[in-house]
Amino acid sequence: MKFRTVWERWQFNAENTPDKDAIIHWYAGEEPFRWSYKELLETANRFSVQLKKIGIQKNQVCAIIIRHNKFFYPLYMGIVGAGAIPAVLAYPNPRLHPDKFRDGIRGMSQRSGLDWIFTEKSLEPIIGPLLADSPTIHGLHFPLDWNISETDDAIQQELDSIRRERLPEDPFLLQHSSGTTGLQKPVLLSNRAVLEHVDNYGSSINFNASDKVASWLPLYHDMGLIAAYHLPLAFGMTSIQIDPFEWVLAPVLLLEAISKEKATLAWLPNFAYNMLADKVPDDELEGIDLQSWRLVINCSEPVRNESHVRFLERFSAYGFKESSLSACYAMAETTYGVTQTEPGKMPRTIQADRQKLSEGNVELIDDSSKARICVSSGKVIEGCQVKIVDENRHELVSGKVGEIAISSISMFDGYRNYPEKTAEVIEDGWYYSGDFGFIYEDECYVIGRKKDIIIMAGKNIYPEDIEDTVAKVSGVIPGRVVAFGHDDEKLGTEVVCVVAETNANTASEKEALRVAIMEAGLANDQSITRVYLVPTRWLIKSSAGKPSRKANKERILQSNEFLVEQV
Repeated sequence: MKFRTVWERWQFNAENTPDKDAIIHWYAGEEPFRWSYKELLETANRFSVQLKKIGIQKNQVCAIIIRHNKFFYPLYMGIVGAGAIPAVLAYPNPRLHPDKFRDGIRGMSQRSGLDWIFTEKSLEPIIGPLLADSPTIHGLHFPLDWNISETDDAIQQELDSIRRERLPEDPFLLQHSSGTTGLQKPVLLSNRAVLEHVDNYGSSINFNASDKVASWLPLYHDMGLIAAYHLPLAFGMTSIQIDPFEWVLAPVLLLEAISKEKATLAWLPNFAYNMLADKVPDDELEGIDLQSWRLVINCSEPVRNESHVRFLERFSAYGFKESSLSACYAMAETTYGVTQTEPGKMPRTIQADRQKLSEGNVELIDDSSKARICVSSGKVIEGCQVKIVDENRHELVSGKVGEIAISSISMFDGYRNYPEKTAEVIEDGWYYSGDFGFIYEDECYVIGRKKDIIIMAGKNIYPEDIEDTVAKVSGVIPGRVVAFGHDDEKLGTEVVCVVAETNANTASEKEALRVAIMEAGLANDQSITRVYLVPTRWLIKSSAGKPSRKANKERILQSNEFLVEQV
């Protein structure tokens, strides 16, 4: 059946599977709250009525900054049903300075437009000053003092008219590409883009009536919002939503949800594989059964083979299968997925000569000491095209390394109110991603970010390679490493710098660890010039949940506390 808008698809599901669980809202140690499709849509409609009553207009942007709350889902849907545009924003991290958070919201409101903020009363000290300085932005605190059982026939008729008039090309949601502390690059997506995408991506993973999604992913990020929320909601399937903050403290929550609810699908970034493999003790796994889990999809750039191996070794005893490992390449600008590995088959890995990769060529070798293990992100999904281009955007042949460009039926309409940034990345219908990679035997391999590449004495060095090496050094906290380039005027080139979290305390322990890190680099033909050792939880994360190279480079170079370095 063909739908014109996402709301129509939700309505169809509520009418055809009214009693089926739409969303299972998971609470640690408590019984989950279950939204049926009928109850969810009826509540969403009542929210739409209330939103119109307070004056929300068609195409106004409504930001939601709310922690794990069962009413988030009908509020989000109610904004859509009122003809407005939802934008889910990150809840402030306790370690982030309030001024920094406010600056991000202020920048977003100035760039992409912001008319309403739905937030919590506890955030009044942070959000209040912003609202006071921005008279055009309206703020509402959650829980809302509304009678959401109340109806209004006149308003309902107005809503029915708005919904009938909505077109596939009309804006549906506003999401933001990954940023560290600010809310960057507002991506506006139409109803058509989302509808086309859920069908095409759903087909690539064989999404079917027996599937059930489990997720702790933040809903301000495209992996959580599109893959784990919109995809099952559009298909009439069930999703289990776990509080991201609770998951970080107790990673076993995801495994418990999968085991108890017999979930079949989850999407994870690299660091989550490592956390689950390393941070869940045996006693918490008693009774866990992961046999139902048919796909765990790695959406990182690049996908790390070591994360897959550690995860499989840790959980195979609990019913997890090698064939359940999967990978995709995805981004907000294409709604979500671009490529996907074949369901039921572990992603392909190849050993590519590290030196040749730095020169732009893919050459397979047997010597693992000189190789980088590259993990496939799969083949291009229906409705997408991918090509690899050089610095002049000329297409390269298979086996050459370059920037990944994408053309997609579910492409975004441009960065909202940001024409200069849109013009930088879109040309003749192609989106130039800023990711570096290659095509090998019709599969896409992502190996790094264009802007992060370190050029040392004319040699391209991928920080991911450095980070992989350093993370294996005893004394370094796995996954808590960033590498970046910094100009050295004396040498006339960039040098490789590393920031690594450690529990080492004494000066002698730290000095020994610096030496070990540099020796590990040399053993892998990687010249590490500066090593900064920092305590646990020091590194700043991006909105995607991984340490940000740019933000941590700025922080460490401006700091006076960690300037001891090995040169």
